Amino acid sequence: MKISVVIPCFNEAERLDANAVEELISADDVDVILVDDGSTDGTWQHLEAIQRRHPGRVECLKMHRNVGKAESVRHGMNHAVARGADVTGYTDADFATPPAEMLRLIGEIRRTPAIKVLFGSRWLHMGSTIQRSRIRHYTGRVFATFASMVLRMPVYDTQCGAKLFRVSDSFRTALVAPFLSRWAFDVELIGRLREGVGHLPGYGLSEFVEVPLNTWIDVGGSKIGPFDMIRATLELLVISSALKRLRQ
Repeated sequence: MKISVVIPCFNEAERLDANAVEELISADDVDVILVDDGSTDGTWQHLEAIQRRHPGRVECLKMHRNVGKAESVRHGMNHAVARGADVTGYTDADFATPPAEMLRLIGEIRRTPAIKVLFGSRWLHMGSTIQRSRIRHYTGRVFATFASMVLRMPVYDTQCGAKLFRVSDSFRTALVAPFLSRWAFDVELIGRLREGVGHLPGYGLSEFVEVPLNTWIDVGGSKIGPFDMIRATLELLVISSALKRLRQ
């Protein structure tokens, strides 16, 4: 099995931990695609240095202007599919989801062919270490509630930056069109796969699996502020309208 993990990077020269990238590729069947989203600092040079240390296991892609996380991730996953990945997905450059947790999620989808979509969930439970500011937790819960209503799925956490997708014709088709949303693209992609795009049927509810993370640590320097969360919530209206058209 070939698994490609996309990491979108915008001005991450100081935050992207090369050791964390190396831990991800410690699994023989995992490679990493680093996408520079038009950074204005030394991110590209940092990514190239990591690639030079791990040729064939780490690849760098460069967006020539800042297009946002949604398009960077879509571009990276399309590249992974074109290279023959069996599973692709993405995680955040700050590694709030630690590499060990990402590898645990990869192990789940590797062992269970019935899973088409798997994503980490920041559910605070006994035995877990989920460190998140109160304001981000509560605004996230409000967003997740509306996202669940839009999707008509009992999803607890749509915005955790740790997701994996088994490559299929449906997945390829879902990645063809750019996302309508800049911040809530996770919801949009899940919705496309659930409802089906074009002549292809959507995935059954049982083919989506949400796995509670054991560790997630809110890292400082996030580029998503309170106004972005409001914008993402408003984007749900656009996504809801698009999904209604798919259901017709």
